[in-house]
Amino acid sequence: MPGDLHTHTNFSDGSSDIELLPKLAARAGLTHLAVSDHDTTLSAEYAYKHPVVRGVHMIPAVELTGFDFVRGRRVHILCYWPKLTPALKEFCTLMAARRNEAAEKSMNELEALYPQFCREEARAFAARSGVTYKTHLIRLLFEYGYTDGIYKELYGQLFGAGRGRVLHDPAYEPVQAVLEMARGTGGVVVLAHPSVYQSMELAAQLAAQGSIDGVEIDHPRNTPQDKVTLHELARQYGLIVTGGTDFHGMHMSKPTPLGAVTTADGMLARIEALAQSRSGAPRRDGA
Repeated sequence: MPGDLHTHTNFSDGSSDIELLPKLAARAGLTHLAVSDHDTTLSAEYAYKHPVVRGVHMIPAVELTGFDFVRGRRVHILCYWPKLTPALKEFCTLMAARRNEAAEKSMNELEALYPQFCREEARAFAARSGVTYKTHLIRLLFEYGYTDGIYKELYGQLFGAGRGRVLHDPAYEPVQAVLEMARGTGGVVVLAHPSVYQSMELAAQLAAQGSIDGVEIDHPRNTPQDKVTLHELARQYGLIVTGGTDFHGMHMSKPTPLGAVTTADGMLARIEALAQSRSGAPRRDGA
């Protein structure tokens, strides 16, 4: 019963409607799918309302963003089977407002750089979420013919970390606060792709503290050496090991079709068992 436990839709910064993903999962032979959009409960709400689609079991999920202020790095936390608590909803509302504020600043500058740029057209890409991401801004420039893809040279010039000409990041909450909030949902808490934000030291710290239930090891951007280290960490602390493509549809830097990276059957069972133990029963409504 393979499952892709890390995917995104246009409920955040992916390009696809959520209705497409279980279709793709079924065609890929998957039995489980987690749509884990950034800092929003929309994809989890969909999974609770549609527990099985085309034979694919939908796992409610969210990918939460925090910041490791000790090391100066962003951190992503996957949370599976979360209760849709007031604290989680408030956090998502806060991050939506901060992202939109940052996007408005970027769009002010893009309008000065590109007279053809129209913020209303950029916002149209975010119609289902109400949150404008950098990918929506660069996608509009792609449609206008200024670049030949999403994550190409122009993206780096405009939005590259620490150097982007129109980069404005939203303010992030401390990772420990985000973890506490995630654990308060009763969900299964997993550190996402430690290689991406160079969070290997943090991974060891969180595992030792008992702050995470698992770690995402099978991910397209985790390095081979980090994967070896993470497997050792998982064995040492009995962590759940997950895998997923981080599918974003056409908003990808490298081609990675949904289902190309998966989570093992035994780990899927552990996630569901842990979620049930924390709620007393399977949660199919998010309450």
